Parts: sequence; structure tokens; C-alpha cells
Amino acid sequence: MLRGLEPPATDDEIRAAALQYVRKVGALSSVGPSNRAAVDRAVAAVAEATAALLAELPARRVPPSTLPPLRRRA
Repeated sequence: MLRGLEPPATDDEIRAAALQYVRKVGALSSVGPSNRAAVDRAVAAVAEATAALLAELPARRVPPSTLPPLRRRA
């Protein structure tokens, strides 16, 4: 979950979520040279749509119960 994070979700977090989504939908365990261009285009489109969605949604009343993976490393 990226909505309601403080500080707000970063571009890297949004891109990581988009990549996860594209790999799941495409049934891709990894991204190889033969599908890199298609995956990159899809990730860019999904990341753009995700950023727009997060910008338009109202603030959450309660923050997410878990941190996204990129924040867990910190």
C-alpha cells in the first residue's frame, strides 16, 4: 500500500509497485532482453497512472498498517 504514507510515496516506490504489477500480470519471473522494452513501457504507464491516482485520492484517516518493501530496508 502506498496511499497514506508519511512522507508520501516516492517515485522509486511507485515504480517498484508498477514493476511488481507488470511482472504479475505478464507472468514474468524475470525481465529478459526479449521483453525488456515492452515491460519498461508498461511499467512507465502503470507508474504514471499510479502517481495520478495517489494524487487524486483523499487523505487516509488511518496510515497503512505495513511499510512498503523499499522502506523496510531503511
